[in-house]
Amino acid sequence: MSSNLHFGNLSVSIFGESHGNGIGVVIDGLPGGCEIDFDRILDFMARRAPKKDGISTRRNEKDFPEIMSGYLNGKTTGTPLCAVIKNTDQHSKDYGNIETVARPGHADYTGSVRYNNANDIRGGGHFSGRITAPLVFAGAVCGQILEQKGIYSGAHILSIGNIYDNKFDSVNVTKEDLETVKTKDFPLINSAVEQEMKDKVKAASDKLDSIGGRIECAVTGLPAGIGSPMFDGLENRISQAVFGVPAVKGIEFGVGFDFADMCGSEANDCFTTDGKTIKTVTNNNGGILGGISSGMPVIFTAAIKPTPSIAQPQQTVDYVKMENTVLEIKGRHDACIVPRAVPVIEAAANIAVLSFLI
Repeated sequence: MSSNLHFGNLSVSIFGESHGNGIGVVIDGLPGGCEIDFDRILDFMARRAPKKDGISTRRNEKDFPEIMSGYLNGKTTGTPLCAVIKNTDQHSKDYGNIETVARPGHADYTGSVRYNNANDIRGGGHFSGRITAPLVFAGAVCGQILEQKGIYSGAHILSIGNIYDNKFDSVNVTKEDLETVKTKDFPLINSAVEQEMKDKVKAASDKLDSIGGRIECAVTGLPAGIGSPMFDGLENRISQAVFGVPAVKGIEFGVGFDFADMCGSEANDCFTTDGKTIKTVTNNNGGILGGISSGMPVIFTAAIKPTPSIAQPQQTVDYVKMENTVLEIKGRHDACIVPRAVPVIEAAANIAVLSFLI
């Protein structure tokens, strides 16, 4: 099974299952001769890895991408770039009691219908958050190519439950702001709320529950004029890539749904110029107008649902026997996946943005 993302000349195909031998990605359409620092890819991927902080899964995968093709002497070759990541810490026995039982919030039932009851449900199979590892690899590669064009991205935890971080300055966010938040194990602008967020996660975990949150992402350095109207706009491609992350259930650009409560005089971003460049005084539209970049920072927020794997008894069905039943999920699961999803959202944005530039 593979999932495919096609944006113009760029395509990304992700394959594998959570408890299979390995997972991987093929990126087609990258130009030859782009310098890619492999150690920086590993650093990017390490941001997604579980942390020994008491709130992450205890599954311990090395997430070392073995590049099979498309890369030589530190540069892309122009042929498809393929990387494989071996799975080494599967506990498939944890899923023996759910072979035909639908876990609430998971794709077990829908996947079974779609694939004639042949899909691999261990660890979520191809629907697992584990599959975001190769997505992060692809986004790390695309991010380095964007940087060579003066374009930078970054993301942070905006909220966990009802605990909020500061937002990016939507008008003046800089490359340095984005780089700073990337260096933090718990990626926040205002680290003073870190312990409060962790306590929120622990409280959910202690109740055999989980909790969701929001991630804010920014892209700077993108010139005006990138994108298209209607169906192939900058918002469209970013949204499609971001919704490839299994836990994402919503996205908004700029002030997003707050537009519904505003008047035009409040919502409009007025233009200004210094005689050399054109900017807007505010950035309520998140740097995109008519599906096309305005030259302002591109800002969006993704909503991340609570981890559906919780240990509380839940009502469900055996979809083969067509019987009601009660399920208690076993296994190793994050009580909150928001911190680990931050680089995944950033990676998805990198892929979408780069697709307009090659």
